[in-house]
Amino acid sequence: MNSALLTDLYQLTMAYGYWKKQMAETEAVFHLFYRRAPFGGHACIVAGTSPAVDYISELKFTTNELEYLGTLTGADGKALFDQGFLDYLRDMEWKLDVSIIQEGELVFPNEPIMRIQGPLIQCQIVETALLNIVNFQTLIATKSARICAAADGDPVLEFGLRRAQGPDGGLSASRAAYIGGSTATSNVLAGMKFGIPVKGTHAHSWVMSFDTEQQAFEAYTEAMPNNVVLLVDTYDTLDGVRNAIETGKKLRQQGHELLGIRLDSGDLAELSKGARNLLDEAGFQNTKIIASNDLDEYAITKLKKNGARIDTWGIGTKLVTAFDQPALGGVYKLGAIRDKNGEWQARVKLSNDLIKVSNPGILQIARHKDDDGHIVEDIIFDETLGLSNEGTNTEILLTTAIQKGIKVLQEESLHSVRERAITHWQNIKHTPPTLITLDPRVEQAKRDLLTQNGFAP
Repeated sequence: MNSALLTDLYQLTMAYGYWKKQMAETEAVFHLFYRRAPFGGHACIVAGTSPAVDYISELKFTTNELEYLGTLTGADGKALFDQGFLDYLRDMEWKLDVSIIQEGELVFPNEPIMRIQGPLIQCQIVETALLNIVNFQTLIATKSARICAAADGDPVLEFGLRRAQGPDGGLSASRAAYIGGSTATSNVLAGMKFGIPVKGTHAHSWVMSFDTEQQAFEAYTEAMPNNVVLLVDTYDTLDGVRNAIETGKKLRQQGHELLGIRLDSGDLAELSKGARNLLDEAGFQNTKIIASNDLDEYAITKLKKNGARIDTWGIGTKLVTAFDQPALGGVYKLGAIRDKNGEWQARVKLSNDLIKVSNPGILQIARHKDDDGHIVEDIIFDETLGLSNEGTNTEILLTTAIQKGIKVLQEESLHSVRERAITHWQNIKHTPPTLITLDPRVEQAKRDLLTQNGFAP
């Protein structure tokens, strides 16, 4: 998936235009950000910036890719791209500077998650891939954080691979869900690639393959006595719990324990209460009850309110697809470009829709915190102008990840990123929904550009 052709055609047609107009090497700055927080919230957990950095640092046009581009034609049937342009792409030295908000951080609307600086043509070519990587993973990490917050300390298992948007979407979702706080995944490939703990039970088909549920449970414990979690709702759920208990008693005689049972249908609140009573009465107080079945943060909150006795939550479709909002809507906008005299010229995207008016300049974020580490205010400022008021306990968020095409930021473990995300999301209740301000000099530059283009500030 590290192809330079992981892009929209219009990125390459614009790149071709820059090349023909001798603008390809003009230095520019772009910012990747989102305008509205998803799920009715006011912040996101950043995810995907590390894979995005890897994408840029390894990027090049291969011979096969350039040969393919040479086959594309315009409406007149002639080649869409000159051979000279394809030769330019082949020999191009990637020299982008990239700054990122590191994964696991909180980010608010209009704050740059990534800042890309370098030759205009290169900044343009990478736009689509960066949005593809960062939008989805940030969305899923945020959904995972919301679900884990609803679970209130209970383990959350991501079970969504079979419902994910293709193999690549499944891997990205497992990675992002873990960053957001999920405890483990059912996705074995994600476990191998990212070091995420893997968990799993068995399906209804296992039970249905035997003449009785009891036979199925006992056969499973014989095959895997050190990992027994039994799915009890293939037939009558509470009878299934009773059969699991009988299997657990035999398992104990072998020196093992019934680790858990799983409920996957029906009234989960009432069934979990009944199951807990049966397990406790039989001496299986430490056997966990795992629940699945189209759960999300809203369903978990309701089940807890109704007194459900559920210890662990298996979340699939509604996590890995971000079911209630399947796209973040992040954008990538030009903030500044050098003129022929080498001076930076700020740029702003204008619109009658105020939320679509971008912020000009080479942007950076200063985060002010109180003595307890809670966010007080984020200030978006122009790095070339500096910060008007630094204050105390100030943290600069955008960190240099690539310099002149070379990766310089040491990659963190996914476990460290996850711990940061969990801490930030736990503290989000202390964070007011409106804390993003523009530095006065950015605000003035924006007003000036609006006025110059006939818009009332």
